[in-house]
This record gives sequence, C-alpha cells and structure tokens, in this order.
Amino acid sequence: MATVIIGNNYDASDIEATLIDAPLWWHERGLQKTASGYGSKIETRHKVNYKGRDRRVYVDVFGNAGSAYVIVKGEKITVR
Repeated sequence: MATVIIGNNYDASDIEATLIDAPLWWHERGLQKTASGYGSKIETRHKVNYKGRDRRVYVDVFGNAGSAYVIVKGEKITVR
C-alpha cells in the first residue's frame, strides 16, 4: 500500500493517508471511462480514508498530466 498526502494547503494541516485498492467493475475488465483516457472526474481504482470515510480518488487528465483529488462537501481536496 502507498501512502499519500491529502490537503490543499501544502503545510502541517495536510493529512497522510493510505491508498485502498477498490477497483470498479470496468477497471477489472481493463476498460477506461473515456475512449481517449482523458477527461475530468475520472474514477481511479483507489480510495483513501479521509475524515472517517473511504473516499474515491478522482483525476482530471488533460495532455500528459493529471491532478488527483477527493471530493468532500463539493470541494476538491488534492491528493499527492
């Protein structure tokens, strides 16, 4: 299991969490959400336990870079 940092502040208020492998059915079949693999709010095969709940990690992918995040009360919280 990998350890990640969750938070938008890049300071001591950021939290460490462990990635949980929780693939969706289409991950297990080797499929992807979009034909190109690019897009916004693409579900990854991972979850993290953040503030007492397991939360799905999403990624916005455009070009050769992606930004990973979880959503808490409608706000994107960065996962790095």
